[in-house]
Amino acid sequence: MCGIAGIFTREKNTTIDPQLLANMAAIQHHRGPDGFGVKTLEGQGVGFSHARLSIIDLMGDRARQPFRSHDGRLLLAHNGEFYDYQRIRTDLVSRGDKFTTKSDSEIILHLFPRFGLEETIRRLRGEFAFALYDAQTDSLHLVRDRFGIKPLYYYVDKDKVVFGSEVKVVMADPDVPREFDDEGLLHQLMQVIVPGTTAFKGIHQVKPGHVVTFRRVGVSLVIEDNPYWDFEFPDADYHDANASEEESIETVREGLTEAVRLRLEADVPVGCYLSGGIDSCSILGLSSAMRQDHVKAFTIGFKDKAYDETPIAQEMAATTEASHDILKLDGGQLYSHFEKTIWHTERSIYNTLAVAKFLMSQHVQATGYKVVVTGEGSDELFAGYPSFRRDLFAHGLAHLPEKERRKWEAMLGKSNSLFKGAMLAESELDDLYLTDRIGFTPSCLQPWLACEQSARTLINKDRSNNLRDYKPGLAIASKLDRTKLDGRHPLDKAQYVWAKTMLEGQILTWGGDRVDMANSMEARPAFLDHHLAESAVLIPPLHRIKDRTEKYVLKEAMKGLLPKTLYEREKFAFMAPPATINIEKWNAMNEVAEEHLSEGATIEAGLLDYRSVTSALSEAQNENTSRARKVQLDAMINHMLSVQILHKHFIKQDVPAYAAKRASHLGWNVENEQLN
Repeated sequence: MCGIAGIFTREKNTTIDPQLLANMAAIQHHRGPDGFGVKTLEGQGVGFSHARLSIIDLMGDRARQPFRSHDGRLLLAHNGEFYDYQRIRTDLVSRGDKFTTKSDSEIILHLFPRFGLEETIRRLRGEFAFALYDAQTDSLHLVRDRFGIKPLYYYVDKDKVVFGSEVKVVMADPDVPREFDDEGLLHQLMQVIVPGTTAFKGIHQVKPGHVVTFRRVGVSLVIEDNPYWDFEFPDADYHDANASEEESIETVREGLTEAVRLRLEADVPVGCYLSGGIDSCSILGLSSAMRQDHVKAFTIGFKDKAYDETPIAQEMAATTEASHDILKLDGGQLYSHFEKTIWHTERSIYNTLAVAKFLMSQHVQATGYKVVVTGEGSDELFAGYPSFRRDLFAHGLAHLPEKERRKWEAMLGKSNSLFKGAMLAESELDDLYLTDRIGFTPSCLQPWLACEQSARTLINKDRSNNLRDYKPGLAIASKLDRTKLDGRHPLDKAQYVWAKTMLEGQILTWGGDRVDMANSMEARPAFLDHHLAESAVLIPPLHRIKDRTEKYVLKEAMKGLLPKTLYEREKFAFMAPPATINIEKWNAMNEVAEEHLSEGATIEAGLLDYRSVTSALSEAQNENTSRARKVQLDAMINHMLSVQILHKHFIKQDVPAYAAKRASHLGWNVENEQLN
């Protein structure tokens, strides 16, 4: 895992400033503290840089990127892991190819000339983001993995393309404007974002499973954005074939076992994250079964017992004889590290779980580990969230007898109350545009759409006026591929929408890569193996949720590895306790708010309306405010703090100057003659 950056100009007869590229690497030093590299192609208007975290091929400069092909045709900068690369490499060597490193990244330089980009990507398995310049077609390809596990951002104007693994990397180029986007601001305050967008004007994300290609044609820069992979749920009637339960269970068992096996491979120690949930417990169970030594397991614990999962994590660790490491956190710790976490997430967070994960990755690094296997993606594949159960009941069980439907309804009403206000809306909401596109408004989006009016009142009046005709539901709906939704089962639709919005925009961003790589720590989500995913989407809905039990097939597949307590347990809300219902944490939050939500700070930033900010804070303290509303307000307060901090670090601060200062401090300075 690493950080990549680069510039591609419209005019070819240009040489990129190598020190600027070094600065872009330096500002993401946390992603790759083990060394950096810069390459510019003189007179070709292209240059890449790379900050390296050594996981595979630890032999010094031999694997230093960017890589250039032997014939000079290709230039590559890669972030991530290609699993099963040894098999691919062996096949290529048998065809006569010669490799110069042991790095998994180098396979791209051999696959692409032989098979082309489309077939090259099809053969790749893992989490990755890479930039590939092809001199033969004078094109730059920006490629992001199928789920969006690894980030990749870009800015393009009439003169050039600037790209990087993080927003701050793109902003390190002084030609890139640093300004909040009004629509982006609204979505930051609502939590859910429009796929492919950011909070900042002109800065985009390469969408998961997409290739964005920039090609010089005459004096123009032609841009193409094409998908190469997506979730392919079958037509609804496919599930009528009634695949056997045993077949579904075995599919999960085989697929997950293979995915975990591949992700345990590294030239450094590999540990596991362990919560009290079935996902991480399954990962630890499989890892322990495969390894000869005791697996190191890392758990986040909270002092608030209602949100603490350490007892069941301890039971699982004891069952597997894992070496168990628990990091206990309180509200003060979470808010004292809030600002630094936002600098890394580069977007708002609704729950301080992001801060907890930032502190955990810091702790993992301090113990000598820099790779862990994680459980993210399980809920997406096997319908683990309470919103999925609600959507299945509301839209996918019409065929059941009335007596059975009443049982479902009774169980639905018992959903974990900790979810209300965050993962479930307090009351049902229907968005005209999403319902038109999907057939209903998925429950996973409802709590955030329910924040729209509150979020609008929080925004500075001038900016709010610019948004009078803007429809967030329409913006999100327009990015959802109707061909992947029409004719699908309601549960499949709900899971697809979550994957396109909350998975990439939240789980894998402030819950994954950004807070892990903030401390040079690589997380490997085994469930997000595309071979496993392609099998999981074919599993019948009532095998994913059976008798009102979420992730039924996963539980059955892993039954032999799980403690009885966990096997029988209902889905738990893994999130940090809200400050609005915890006085100790409220006091800690208030210290941060005094700096960032003061009248002076809000007026200076020009993002929020100060009166509305104080009104929200007052409502959160009112004893008559419902618990669900307090949870919702906790999210909104975290969003307000987030956007103010984003302004401080990305708008108010001179990012290019900071990047240059960082490069100087690290000694990452270059001379033209040293590069090529």
